[in-house]
Amino acid sequence: MKNFLAFLLLELFTVYHALGLSHEGSGAIYPNSNNEVVHEETYYTPEVDYTYPQWCQTFKLHNGHIKCSSPRGGNHRNTLGTRCSVSCERGYKLLGQSSVHCMGSRRWSGTAFCRIVRCHVLPYIQHGTYSCSRGFLVHSRCDYSCVQGYQIEGDRYRVCQEGRSWSGAEPTCADHDPPKLKCPLSRVKVAEPGKLTATVSWERPTATDTADTSLQILRNGPESGSEFSEGQYVIRYKVYDQARNMATCKFTVHVEVKRCPVLKPPLHGFLSCSSDNNNYGAVCEYHCDPGYERSGITTRVCLLNRSWSDQAAECTMMEIKTDVRSAGALLDQFYEKRRLLIVSTPSPSDQYFKLQNIMLQRAACGLDLRHVTVIELIGIPPQEVGRIKEQQLEPEVIEGLRQALQITSSYFNMVLLDELGVDRERFINPTTSDELYTYIEEYLLTEEERERLQLNRDLCD
Repeated sequence: MKNFLAFLLLELFTVYHALGLSHEGSGAIYPNSNNEVVHEETYYTPEVDYTYPQWCQTFKLHNGHIKCSSPRGGNHRNTLGTRCSVSCERGYKLLGQSSVHCMGSRRWSGTAFCRIVRCHVLPYIQHGTYSCSRGFLVHSRCDYSCVQGYQIEGDRYRVCQEGRSWSGAEPTCADHDPPKLKCPLSRVKVAEPGKLTATVSWERPTATDTADTSLQILRNGPESGSEFSEGQYVIRYKVYDQARNMATCKFTVHVEVKRCPVLKPPLHGFLSCSSDNNNYGAVCEYHCDPGYERSGITTRVCLLNRSWSDQAAECTMMEIKTDVRSAGALLDQFYEKRRLLIVSTPSPSDQYFKLQNIMLQRAACGLDLRHVTVIELIGIPPQEVGRIKEQQLEPEVIEGLRQALQITSSYFNMVLLDELGVDRERFINPTTSDELYTYIEEYLLTEEERERLQLNRDLCD
């Protein structure tokens, strides 16, 4: 019987404690270690009225839901022993306890409230920004945009979700717009007079970019201010921005060499021209073969309108006048035209003269190429004879030549004069053609004559 009473008291204690009715000094009964019921010292406690409907204040939860169950049943939400489960609306997070009950102390066993969900602050992206509809609160939409020159890659917007995370992934701003590069206009330049090149200059292209302000421009081809030879050139420029977008442009430089029709050399003569022979500014000089003299203008110039100045010169047979009365008149005919080799002998039977005459006959072609005319003074006055080939000289001319050039009639001797009448060499012994040529080529020939001689050397060998 004792054990039954102890068990009954223990069950009543448990029920009271569950209803929150166990208070210090309330006279509760506890079993001891020997399972015997002992009475705790009793203190005065006000009687609890279980029928009072507003035992606890009404439990309020903004932006949330409350579901309660009361021991009395019905819609009682704050009577003693009422239990309430709480939850928050979507977009809100519950802080506190999810379940509370009304205790005997007229208080709820815990607190709870709903706080709106927030996502972390979004970082700004490079070269871009964003704007949000509700800041960083739940359901807020943040739209991304890029500065001028950049384009969005990835999600264009992100939404703050109820799980406090952002939808999608962080986008980037990429530069896909190439720079703008403008080249100068193509140009045609005429080569300068007497030259086959032209100096061509242009302004360096400028580049702009929507994203970058510092751009490096690269060139492929000659630089501005260079000398361009005849022909057409393509000058290319290119530029890269920091995103390696490239822009290119090109223009052409055409250098034109204006040319005159090719001049034909004169009959019995040749031409020597400067520069490239027939380009604008070229100068061509007329020359005549040995035994011929030039008539007309000496030089012609190629003009900008592609025509030659003046009229073509002609080479006519040189006419030597031997009926003159003085040595000076005779020499003037050869001035700047021919060289002279004056041969003097006391007698046509002189051995030196005979030997020299044979060698001169063999060298006649070579002497003509070297513009040399032979004058023979044969005999002793008053039976002296002077001749140029078959043409006879007057006695006073012969005497004048001897005096002017100090040529003796006593023995065999020769005098070589250049085109200006200057005494270049004297000989008292017969001279071979090769030796004679050596003197003439060393002292008398111009550069043009040397080239001409080289071209025609085989004709006389």
